[in-house]
This record gives sequence, C-alpha cells and structure tokens, in this order.
Amino acid sequence: MEFNLPFLLTALGLAFIIEGLPYFLFAERMPSVFQALLSQPPSVLRIMGVAALVGGLALVYLGKYFS
Repeated sequence: MEFNLPFLLTALGLAFIIEGLPYFLFAERMPSVFQALLSQPPSVLRIMGVAALVGGLALVYLGKYFS
C-alpha cells in the first residue's frame, strides 16, 4: 500500500468545501443552529457524531468498492 498525497489533499479539500458550504449558504441561520446544538444533551451529540462517522465510513467503503 502506497501513500497517495494527491488523493489525501483532494479528500481534505472536499471536506473543507463540504464543511464550509453551510456557513456560506446559511450564514444568517448558523447562530440559531449553534444555539440548538448547545441545548442538546451530550448523549444526543454523541449519537449525531456516531451517525456522521458511520455515514462517512459507508461512503468511503462505497468509494473503494466501486473503484
């Protein structure tokens, strides 16, 4: 297995684009989104985090499976 720097940089760039998109498109609503997140108990935040991790792993698996 070799290290593929261009692939890593592409993946990081895509992650930055996806992370930055809501702030650009919905800048006015983001403070209320953060307030809603702050009011959630830690268990709900953990469930959201695990769901995001599982979704991300599924996408990576599908990308490897179909390539």
